[in-house]
Amino acid sequence: MFIKNLSQTTTTSPALMMKLLRLPAMFALCLTVLITSQLSHAGDADFQAVMDKSWQANLKSYPTFATSLGVRDYDDQLDDPSLEAFDAQVAQATALLNELNGIDRSELSTANQLNYDLLKLDLENEIEESRHGGKYLIMNNRNGPHLDLTSLATRLPFFTLADFQSYVTRMDQMGTYMDRATQRIRMGLEAGWVQPCAPMEGYEESIKTHIVEAPTDSTFMSPFENKPKVVSEKEFAALKARATNIVSNEIVPAMNKFLTFYMDEYKPACRQEVGTDSMPGGKAYYDYRVRYFTTTSQTPDEIHKTGLKEVARIKAEMMDVIAEAEFDGDFEEWLEYLKTNKDFYPKTPEERLNAVAVISKKIDGELPKLFGRLPRMPYGIREIPLDIAEKTTTAYYMQPAGDGSRAGFHYVNTTLLDTRPLYQLEALALHEAVPGHHLQIALMQELDLPMFRKFGGQTVFVEGWGLYAERLGLEVGFYETPYTNFGRLSYEMWRACRLVVDTGIHSKGWTRQEAIDYMAANSGLSMNNITSEIDRYISWPAQALAYKTGELKIRELRALAEEQLGDKFDVRAFHDKVLENGALPLSVLETIVKGWLKTQ
Repeated sequence: MFIKNLSQTTTTSPALMMKLLRLPAMFALCLTVLITSQLSHAGDADFQAVMDKSWQANLKSYPTFATSLGVRDYDDQLDDPSLEAFDAQVAQATALLNELNGIDRSELSTANQLNYDLLKLDLENEIEESRHGGKYLIMNNRNGPHLDLTSLATRLPFFTLADFQSYVTRMDQMGTYMDRATQRIRMGLEAGWVQPCAPMEGYEESIKTHIVEAPTDSTFMSPFENKPKVVSEKEFAALKARATNIVSNEIVPAMNKFLTFYMDEYKPACRQEVGTDSMPGGKAYYDYRVRYFTTTSQTPDEIHKTGLKEVARIKAEMMDVIAEAEFDGDFEEWLEYLKTNKDFYPKTPEERLNAVAVISKKIDGELPKLFGRLPRMPYGIREIPLDIAEKTTTAYYMQPAGDGSRAGFHYVNTTLLDTRPLYQLEALALHEAVPGHHLQIALMQELDLPMFRKFGGQTVFVEGWGLYAERLGLEVGFYETPYTNFGRLSYEMWRACRLVVDTGIHSKGWTRQEAIDYMAANSGLSMNNITSEIDRYISWPAQALAYKTGELKIRELRALAEEQLGDKFDVRAFHDKVLENGALPLSVLETIVKGWLKTQ
């Protein structure tokens, strides 16, 4: 109470200083430092209130996310995908930003000055996003409102009776959810904001697969396959019966209704042009997306040139690997050899999954060589759900539940096996699990950070780290054959090509085929993966710019650290410093690393 009262004053009184002088020297020093700290951070309490208010608003707006964090206040609710709810969130963000601007940043502690900057950036981005037509694009070639719902069976906890009751309550709201989402998408149609035709080809299959005759075949019933011991047979049976009825009478009709909307209204209205500039205000939207996903002021043209430069560099390294393999032929012949040699491809889904498991266990044992601090949360391996697998990427990662009830998961695509070579799996596993996404994200959730930083952050850091992590395999015994090393380079080339084709499509007027041809000529990816990726960049503009942009900055900072520290450079200390503040904007990361170097 004594210190709390002092913190409300602006100076240390002479009387107080006299009292301090009578205290034992060490205690007096400590108390003086504490008082000075309290007095110099007068704005921290006000800022903490804004930060808490912002976080609580996020939990209320995204109740299923709140459940995954162990916050059970909104267990009877689904997220609201309507444009009205979106506008309300933007209004709330505007009010919070106004409160934030009323706080004197200089009166905050050093830690809270960083928190202030990051929260302000989040709020400003949310507000700016609302000014563009992208707010209507809640559906692309691999995501959509129906898939948001089907994923709940794997994202929510199912341990107690309350968990199942909550899930069934939410199932009962899914018809309304789909209606609200459809209305938002329909408003986008009226405003001229719709996805291009080519990336959405066959999208209706992701809806049809959830229109089942027998409720037992529905993904929504999968949580009822195993009864927890703490739930009685009678209670479980009653909830299962209610869920079965909801699937038959509410969810399947809602899926049918959405399919009719998609086939009769959305699909016929799709765009032939693939660039965002073919939509009203599309150029300004893409410029915003570039700033958002790179956290830089680079223009699309500057990023395009960086991509061309990186493609040339990586191509030269590829040629060195081909020479090492003693292959008698040119680059195109080498690619054809890799694509047609059946020995390079798994024969069964199990073979691909097992190969990923072996790689993952091998890298687990090498992590202490690269990091001083590792996350406690484990990760697992799962197949990508078959309803989306053929249209989505070759792998992805799902972060752990915030309440510790679910591990992180590396999702592996086990379809179209003749297009997914084994020699690329080392780079893939290192990116998606450890030392890539799982290590970085699981560790971030365990850091002493505000909640919005534990479970948020910048894509450019997250994906930049994932790509940087692939390269770390060179330092701990991976990529020992020319083929696996070429697999690594093909993945790096893939990300370099993204800088070229994404900006080409959305700012230089490239066609879909031009983008496909460019990537086919320069990467070692299969044509299936190339077309899937190009369609991703078309329907998800600028996100793909984050990977290479972030990785180049992390590599630049590491090179600087190695140059300045010489023999004193410790890779474990460097990695710990990069990761200790969560997923930062690149300029903030650079400031932190350079400040750390001065102390070394």
